[in-house]
Amino acid sequence: MVAGRFLSEYVMPVLRPLALVFAACLTVPAAADEGMWMANQLPELAPQLRAAGFQGDPAALADLTAAPLSAVVKAGGGTGAFVSDQGLLLTNHHVAYGVIQYNSKPDQNLLDSGFAAADRAGELRGSPDFRVLVTERFDRVTERVLAPAEGKKGLDYFDAVDRASKAIVAECEALRGRRCSVATMDYGAEFYRIQQLELRDVRLVYAPPSAIGKYGDEIDNFMWPRHSGDFTLLRAYVGADGQPADYDAANRPYTPPAHLQIARDGPKDGDFAMLAGYPGITYRHRLASEFAERIDWGLAATVDALDALISIIEREGASDADAAVKYASQLASLKNGSKRANGELTGLLRSDARRQRAEAEQAMLAWLQDAGGKNGRCAKGERCLDSGETLRRIDAVQAQLTQASATRERDLILNLMLTQTQLLRAANSLQRLALERGKPDAQRETGYQLRDENLIEAQLKQVQRRYAVGTEQALLRELLRRYRELPSAQHVADLDAAFGTDSSSTDATLARVYGATRLGDEAFRLAQLKAEPAAVRASDDALLALAARIQPALLRLEQERKRRDGELLRLRPAYMAALKRWYTHQKKPLFPDANLTLRVSYGRVAGFSPRDGVDYRPVTTVAGIVEKNTGKDPFDAPAPLLAAIAKGDFGQTADPALGTQTVNFLTNLDTTGGNSGSPVLNARGELIGLNFDSNWESVSASWWFDPRYKRAVHVDLRYLRWLMEKVYPAHWLLAEMRVPAQQ
Repeated sequence: MVAGRFLSEYVMPVLRPLALVFAACLTVPAAADEGMWMANQLPELAPQLRAAGFQGDPAALADLTAAPLSAVVKAGGGTGAFVSDQGLLLTNHHVAYGVIQYNSKPDQNLLDSGFAAADRAGELRGSPDFRVLVTERFDRVTERVLAPAEGKKGLDYFDAVDRASKAIVAECEALRGRRCSVATMDYGAEFYRIQQLELRDVRLVYAPPSAIGKYGDEIDNFMWPRHSGDFTLLRAYVGADGQPADYDAANRPYTPPAHLQIARDGPKDGDFAMLAGYPGITYRHRLASEFAERIDWGLAATVDALDALISIIEREGASDADAAVKYASQLASLKNGSKRANGELTGLLRSDARRQRAEAEQAMLAWLQDAGGKNGRCAKGERCLDSGETLRRIDAVQAQLTQASATRERDLILNLMLTQTQLLRAANSLQRLALERGKPDAQRETGYQLRDENLIEAQLKQVQRRYAVGTEQALLRELLRRYRELPSAQHVADLDAAFGTDSSSTDATLARVYGATRLGDEAFRLAQLKAEPAAVRASDDALLALAARIQPALLRLEQERKRRDGELLRLRPAYMAALKRWYTHQKKPLFPDANLTLRVSYGRVAGFSPRDGVDYRPVTTVAGIVEKNTGKDPFDAPAPLLAAIAKGDFGQTADPALGTQTVNFLTNLDTTGGNSGSPVLNARGELIGLNFDSNWESVSASWWFDPRYKRAVHVDLRYLRWLMEKVYPAHWLLAEMRVPAQQ
C-alpha cells in the first residue's frame, strides 16, 4: 500500500533523457572507508581489512551463522547484539524507547526514572509488536525469482516477482518460528532469501533514565560533541521447547548462537573499528535526477510536514499528561525524522552532491559509449546489454520517475495519514485484512497473509497505550487541510467524498466518526480479527465504514504504484550493470545500496574538522555532562550521575590517558538509519561501542558519502560499565556479561 512506502520514494525528479548526456571521464567519488559491505564481499576485501588493522580472519566474516556476525540481530527498527549466552541483548535506548514507553504511566514513568530489574523475575514484558530477528541463512535465489518474469512488463512483471518471492517465503516459513523474506540487491538485479528466527517474547531488563539515555535530546541530536548514554538491555525468551513463543511467564531465556564480549580497554584515536548491523535504505546508486529532486523538493517538503505534526503533538501533550506519555515515542521519531531531513539537505548542499553525482553519471555513460562501447563494455565471455539498449532502459527509468513526480505531494500526505495515526491505521488494516482473507494465502497482499496476522494483532493491542482521540483528530485535520490545498489533478474523488472538501465538512466528519467509533476499545478491535470478513466489510462502526469507503481508491493507487515499481525492477538493473562495469574498470569494489539486510563497515576512530578553525577530537568525557547541565530538560542530568561525577570514582573504566570517564566517541564508519544499536568492535572483535547517531555534517550520507565529514557517534562501553557499576547499579548483569568487577 501507499502507507508502506518510504517517504523518499516519492522524490521522483524530471530531467532530460540521459542518453543525451556526455562528459569527460571523471573518477567516481568514493573513499577508502566508504562501504556497507555484504558479508560475502568481505573475503575479497581481506587486503584492505588487514591494512586497516583488523586482526581476525576476513574469510570468517563471510559466515552469517558464525561469530561475530551471528551475535548481531535486527531489533525492532534498529540493530542489537547479544552480550551473554542467556539472551541478554544490547541496543539503543531510542531503539527500545517504545518498549520503555509501553511500560510507563503518568504515575510510574520509566522514561523519566529509568529501570533496572533486580533479577530475571523482575524483567518487564515488552511491547507486543517488538521483534528480534536472528539471521540463520542468506541464499541467492535470483534465477528462481526472475524466471517467471521473463518477457513481462509493468504490473505483470511485478506480480511475477511477487508470486515467486511469496512461494520462496512460504517454503522457508514451513520451519516453525521463522520469519523469511526475499531481498533484492542492485534494484532488481539479484535476489536473496533470508531466513531469520523470530523472537517475540522480548523483555525490558535495564534502561537508564531518559536524562541519560537521551541527554541533550533534539538539541544535541546529530550534533558533536555528544554526552549520551543511549543504551538499553533487553532479554529474548523462548518457550520451554526452545522455540519462539508469545510472552509467557514460564518461558526461558533464549540461547543465542554467539555473543559478543565487552572489551576491557577502550578506543583510542586512530584505532581500527568495525561495525555490523541492519542499515535501512541508502540511495547512493540512484540516478542523478533523483538526487536533484531530493534536494529541490523532497527534503524541504518532508521537514515542513513533520514539523506540523510535531507542533500538534506537543500542543496536545502540554494540556494532557496522558497524551504526552502515549505519544512520547511517536514524537521522538518525528523529531528525529525532521532534524535528519533538515541536516540531509544541508549536507547535500555543502558537498555539492547534485553536481558531483551528475558529473559522475555523465562520465560513466560517456565511458559506456566511448570507442567501440557498442558491446556494452562487457568483459570477455560476459553477456550484457549493448550500450544502446542500456541507455534506452535508463531513459525508460527516467520516464517512470517523471510520472511519479506528478503526484508526489499527494503521496506524501497519504503516507502520513496512514502511518502517523493509530485508529485510522487500525481501521485500514482491518478492512484490508478482511478483503485479503477471501483469497488463497499465496494470493494475499504482502503484509496481510496468515504469517502477518500475529503481528497485526500485536499492533492492534498496543493502540491503547499510544492513542488519544483529540490528538489523532488534530493530526488528521492538519493533513487533510494540506490535501485540500493540492491542485485538483492530485485529488482523489473517493477521498473528497469521504472526508469533505472544506474545513467545516472535514471537521464535522472527523468529530462524527471518532465520536461514534468503537475501535478505541481493545476488545472490539481484536474481535474484528476473528469476525467473518463480510461482517467487517459491512460493519456499521463509523471508522470501519469510512475505511471501507476509501479502500477502492487506495487499491487503485496501489495498483498504479505496483505497475511503476514493476517497470523499475525490470529496468534499473541495466543502470546498475553499467555502474558495476564502470567501477571494475577503475579497479574499485562496489557494494549494493543498503536495504535492511546485514552489512559490515570498517574504518578507524577519528575526529574531524567541520569548518575552518574548528577541530573536534574523537572522544567526550563526563566533564561535558556537567558543562551542559542546566537542571532543565533536555540538559537535566540526574542527581546520582552528577554526584558520581563529582566523586570521581571511575576505577577501571577511566581512560588511562585522559584520567577520567569517557562517554562517547567518533569513527569514520559508514552508517545510516537502521544502524542504531549496531555493535562497534575493535581489531580483536571485542565490543567497544554502541552506535547511536551521526554528526550533523554527515546526515546526508544515505545519499552521499563525504569522507571529510562522515562520522558515526557511539556510546563508549566503558561509560555503560561505569553507570551499571557505580551510578545505577546492576552488578548481576555485569557479571552475566563477564565484565570484571571494579576493585
